[in-house]
Amino acid sequence: MKLTRPGFSILAKWLLILSLVTVPSLAWGQKNKSAPAPAAHSAPAPAAHSAPASHPSGGSGGASTANHGTTTANHGTTTTANHGTTTTANKGTTTTANHGTTTTTANKGTTTTANKGTTTTANKTTTSTTANKGTTTANKTTTTTAGKTTTATANKGTTTTAGKGATTTAGGKGTTAAAGGKGATNTAGKGGASTHAATKTVSTKSGNTARVNASGHVTSIKTSKGATITHGAHGTSRVSSSRPGGGRLVNTGRHGGYGERGYRGHDGHRYMGRTYYRGGRYYAYGYRGGYYHGGYYYGYVSPYYYGPGFYGWAYNPWAAPVAYGWGWGGAPWFGYYGYYFNPYPVYASAALWMTDYVISQNLQAQYAAQAEANANAAAASDSGTQDAGQSGGGGGGVVLTPEVKQAIADEVKAQLAAEQAAAAAPQPAAAAAPAADTSADANPPEETPAALDPNHRTFIVSDVLNETGPDGQDCSLSAGDVVTRIEDTPDANKSVKVLVSASQKSDCASGSQVSVAVDDLQEMHNHFREQLDSGLKTLADNQGKNGLPAAPDTKTRANPDGQVKPDTSVKADLDAQQADADKAEADVQAQAGTTGQGND
Repeated sequence: MKLTRPGFSILAKWLLILSLVTVPSLAWGQKNKSAPAPAAHSAPAPAAHSAPASHPSGGSGGASTANHGTTTANHGTTTTANHGTTTTANKGTTTTANHGTTTTTANKGTTTTANKGTTTTANKTTTSTTANKGTTTANKTTTTTAGKTTTATANKGTTTTAGKGATTTAGGKGTTAAAGGKGATNTAGKGGASTHAATKTVSTKSGNTARVNASGHVTSIKTSKGATITHGAHGTSRVSSSRPGGGRLVNTGRHGGYGERGYRGHDGHRYMGRTYYRGGRYYAYGYRGGYYHGGYYYGYVSPYYYGPGFYGWAYNPWAAPVAYGWGWGGAPWFGYYGYYFNPYPVYASAALWMTDYVISQNLQAQYAAQAEANANAAAASDSGTQDAGQSGGGGGGVVLTPEVKQAIADEVKAQLAAEQAAAAAPQPAAAAAPAADTSADANPPEETPAALDPNHRTFIVSDVLNETGPDGQDCSLSAGDVVTRIEDTPDANKSVKVLVSASQKSDCASGSQVSVAVDDLQEMHNHFREQLDSGLKTLADNQGKNGLPAAPDTKTRANPDGQVKPDTSVKADLDAQQADADKAEADVQAQAGTTGQGND
């Protein structure tokens, strides 16, 4: 049948209207069913154990993370692939998850995504992404993520992550912490910082216990016989144990150390006699005991005193500055520590001269111990000689500044004044018969040790120590480092906080704070006083020479309580102690599979 033109015209119009309605509807339905996702290679997602991008989210901008999960963006357009589709543009939030539910709220709204996890984002500021069994919440507050393979990003808040393979990033003024799990990475604040693996403890079948740092180096060993072996960052070590009858036995190298024994002084007080063995000879000093908070601390006693005139000459400024020639120019130790120590060009007083003398004595001893340790290590491994160490900046790139040296000079002057006062004091009446008994006194009075005296705050490290740094890792202090005590009251472990004022390469960083045992600070002060007496003798022997001004009477008188007869059994005891320490070292190395010693 043939249609008339009017009827055909009406039918064509209806067909046109129907097509205009049907085609957009089909397109709209198809779009909501499956929007095309970018290929996996076109929008790379971080691996499950990788940290997010190095630029933390901030302000009101969005962030994008893909890991078979969900991405939400803010004030921007973000498309995320890998089994999920998300498109967000211009002040609206859209979240889509794989085989889950999609809810879209525009402008200051909330987005909820389901894929065995929940994500909530609000207030046009923070973007959070959660995938695989995790929950993330962000809104300028606190973000907590738990579960497996979770990545979260937050701004101006605190983020805590726990679990396996977790990565957390906090931008702006936030704080980030990680706990537990394997492969945890933390980034906080501006630029971020990565934490180290914790120092671990290893126990051997022979009963030795060692602390091993994140680099696999042994920092200390507690032997089955009760000795403590301490390793420094430069190959040096110290072995310490208690002697029968009281006192300590301390090995400061294979060719030196000291042993202690108690005695009663002529004044009736407890004393500790210490015999050093170094360079094939013995010499001894006395240390007076003072009771403080349940224990005794021993302070150095000068074996002799000078007259008041000589102390005044050493304390007061000289008539004119002195340019003194030390003769260190060609010494290896002086070149090695060129980054760390510079002597004064001239000396206006003996106190400044003594400051350089004491510092140089510690650095020379440290250099010699380091060279010996490296030579022994080279011989043991049959790998040839090694350098004494690596030159370069200190732990925090800080050398012995004029301010630090002035603090040491102030300590020198204070000690010179104290010795002058002690020399002028009347001698105590002699006890009926000095005895070796060092048993506890009845109701002893409290005496603040020099280590806690408010007048003494600057200390020069005299021997290798291992402390716990701010990051929880063990760090060492070496002879010649300088610390400043910043606490007056010991904690339960009889330790106080100190500020590392100057440190050598690989030691605890300059500017960091660590806890140091009061006993160790007292030992630093004792060694400082020993070196002052040695420096005073050098000045007395050389006054009027090499540019030094002439001094008044340099005669000395003996101090009975500082006169100690050397104990010649010390060498044999030190040899036996070192042999036991070597066995413990080998035992630990064999079982722990460590890579070396120290903190490098």
